[in-house]
Amino acid sequence: MHDRTAMVVCYTRRMNTQLRADGRFWLTLDGKNFLGRGRVELLQRIRETGSISKAAKTMKMSYKAAWDAVDAMNTAWDTPLVESGPAGSRLTPDAERLIAAYQQAEARHAAFMLKLAQSLPEPGA
Repeated sequence: MHDRTAMVVCYTRRMNTQLRADGRFWLTLDGKNFLGRGRVELLQRIRETGSISKAAKTMKMSYKAAWDAVDAMNTAWDTPLVESGPAGSRLTPDAERLIAAYQQAEARHAAFMLKLAQSLPEPGA
């Protein structure tokens, strides 16, 4: 005896689906990612804690990963963004200017992405 079982698959569309534009924002330097949301957060945490190690802990990242990011930024920029010594670490004026520039540019990027999304067609329209 053969058992004939039919499987019925029902596909439903979620209500309120919307086509979106999505993109991450980075400032690049010489064609390489230089400053993004994570690195800006790291710089801000260094400012708050006065320490690369403490900043890394608050972000749940290893000290090596934080140090590598700081070293990469310091090397890529003409002058250091983070200066470290026996008393701890501090941001330079260049780092503060870059954080402000990044935040302004990221806000403009977010506004552009929202405007772009509003011009996209709706599914089924």
